[in-house]
Amino acid sequence: MSAYEALPGVCHTGTDMPAQLTFAAPRRAKPPRHLADLSWDERREAVGALGEKPFRADQLSRHYFGRLADDPADMTDLPAAVRDRLITELMPDLLTPVRDLTCDGGATRKTLWKAFDGTFVESVLMRYPDRVTMCVSSQAGCGMNCPFCATGQAGLTRNLSTAEIVEQVVAGARALDRGEIAGGKGRVSNIVFMGMGEPLANFATIVRAIHRFSDPSPRGLGISQRNITVSTVGLVPKIHQLADLDLKVRLAVSLHAPDDELRDELVPINTRWKVAEVLDAAWEYADRTRRRISIEYALIRDINDQAWRADLLGRLIKTHPVHVNLIPLNPTPGSKWTASRPSDQTEFVRRLEAHGVPVTVRDTRGQEIDGACGQLAAKTVE
Repeated sequence: MSAYEALPGVCHTGTDMPAQLTFAAPRRAKPPRHLADLSWDERREAVGALGEKPFRADQLSRHYFGRLADDPADMTDLPAAVRDRLITELMPDLLTPVRDLTCDGGATRKTLWKAFDGTFVESVLMRYPDRVTMCVSSQAGCGMNCPFCATGQAGLTRNLSTAEIVEQVVAGARALDRGEIAGGKGRVSNIVFMGMGEPLANFATIVRAIHRFSDPSPRGLGISQRNITVSTVGLVPKIHQLADLDLKVRLAVSLHAPDDELRDELVPINTRWKVAEVLDAAWEYADRTRRRISIEYALIRDINDQAWRADLLGRLIKTHPVHVNLIPLNPTPGSKWTASRPSDQTEFVRRLEAHGVPVTVRDTRGQEIDGACGQLAAKTVE
């Protein structure tokens, strides 16, 4: 995916209510430890603690990250007794698929997962002629409370573990490797943290997941960090922390309004960190990483799609390395808002381009299966 290209399909949009500016998820039982939770050295230590030779960790890693194996019977280089114990201790089942919904001739697939504690989350795989993008969830639900987002309105259940995040992508990679997705065999090339949840509210976990995605096989999946995007509604201190880590992931800021008055309503965390603070943090991230910032902007009819707001946005960002990704608002149950008129969308684009700002209108892929931007709600019934 080009740095200037729209991020297709699903996005996250959400934020804690102003009176609840703690980002901790409710206290719940922790998921069982999994190989993907552990760094390379930690895996070897864990295997050693089980009384096995450290090289067994290398073998497990090769099966999970390299061969994408999920059947212990295929791990024939591990003696049966050793294999059963290691699988039980380091490769427990974390996410069970409940339902797959497809559209676009099978090229888009949304999966509803049930976690060990009965929590439901969703991920989406989107296949294009030149790439395959996995949209992953970092939390079950979202505490950000953006009123136009189904996930945000559902509230936050808990943070996902590193392995629960990684397993969403590994499962998609398996399906591609086995030719189960329309278009034949393939591989995951792009990852976007734009599913359920606010990624930076689960900061340490998503950083570990990024390393599992980008570390070379068999340490990880070997996906370039430049093909990984982290989306945020604007947790300013966490953006600064991310910049300090010397990662090469792209940052996407879910802005949705260029003025504080409206953004306070659309993105409630704006009452804590205003538009100027969020953008300043984004520009620092761009300067530190040499990556363009993606500004995510859901176009809502008669709410934030006025031409003067396009001009204001253009003036705010035109001198910075940025790309605007306009998102026609996707329908969610009970929402009082809808997508902009085509004429207003066209004028919004024209105004931004007049300021010299690169802009793309995101497609609505997955809308018919509630798999598009802002639609993920982990519904268990249709």
